[in-house]
Amino acid sequence: MEVKQIASIINGVTNEVLGAEAITTEDLSNIVDIGTAVFNANAVDNYVRSLVDHIGKVVFVDRKYSGSAPSVLMDGWEFGAVLEKITMSELPEATENESWELTDGASYDPNIFYQPKVEAKFFSKRVTFEIPMSFTEKQMKSAFSNATQMNAFVSMIYNAIDNSLTVKIDALIMRTINNMIGETVYADYGATSLDASSGIKAVNLLYKYNQQFTQSLTADEALTTPEFIRYASREIGLYKSRLTRISKLFNIGGKERFTPDDRLHLILLNDFARSADAYLQADTYHDEFTRLPQAELVPYWQGSGTGYDFSDVSNVDIKTTSGQTVDIDGVLGVMFDRDALGVSNVDRRVTTNWNPKGEFWNNWYKFDTGYFNDTNENFIVFFVA
Repeated sequence: MEVKQIASIINGVTNEVLGAEAITTEDLSNIVDIGTAVFNANAVDNYVRSLVDHIGKVVFVDRKYSGSAPSVLMDGWEFGAVLEKITMSELPEATENESWELTDGASYDPNIFYQPKVEAKFFSKRVTFEIPMSFTEKQMKSAFSNATQMNAFVSMIYNAIDNSLTVKIDALIMRTINNMIGETVYADYGATSLDASSGIKAVNLLYKYNQQFTQSLTADEALTTPEFIRYASREIGLYKSRLTRISKLFNIGGKERFTPDDRLHLILLNDFARSADAYLQADTYHDEFTRLPQAELVPYWQGSGTGYDFSDVSNVDIKTTSGQTVDIDGVLGVMFDRDALGVSNVDRRVTTNWNPKGEFWNNWYKFDTGYFNDTNENFIVFFVA
């Protein structure tokens, strides 16, 4: 199993999230696992480095399609290191029903073998970091009047460590989403200009609006224009319905996929959602007809920059796991299947060592987990450019 040290990366990410640094290009190739079609059976453990990693969990993608029509999944397991995801790679083909074409003297062979077309993806990449902190007892007593004060001081330190872990873990979850944004945008556009067209998976709402209504609205004007917000709400609602129908159009791998409502995630940028409330819903009598679909809101995708400008909070500037550099402004939201990305096998723990000579103890607050993207599952990006 491949385990990457990401302490230096996550410290830089923390500064972006806290607004202490401007947004810079991030290399997510060491964080997000996009899976492999063939598992490397020579992968070994990270202890004696001679034991072959075992598959810890097998996921079967098995849904019954009825013909009609979200938080990132987190789970863990005790043994094994690899997440294996098994799917039917294609829908079975129909053949002629010979019951209605019987011919005298003809032979009809019932013993033909029809092999199901199945494929597997293996996600074996994991990331890790730790936060070290030293504590004393005798040395602290001189600074406080009683045990209650000292305990409050220690509790403050514990809380700061917990807050730091929360910031870093939340940021890594967003990087899992950001990598899928980058992969999807590159799949639809490659190196072409983002403002010259609209893709089917990376949807340029502003371009489509201007083309349909012969307008020249800019990205800066879009979030304060009720007509555009109404149009964007309509398009997002349409995609929500479209994903419930089985199709090859809405994932990078071109696989037959559908996403029922109970497996759909919709995440919107807070600036966009609040603009809809202020410029559209507030003065609309029947707001149920124009309201955006229920969604989780995020204040930014990558970071706030130094001033929470729309160009910063809506920006994703990364090198993807597949090696492509993508810099896109104006990301308003993403819509995806719960199997498209996730966080798996979370392991958060604390180890301790007492130093008898110095009379202090060290705690190491450790965190490791796997973040994955599956480009064979439905994922849509909505943006303005």
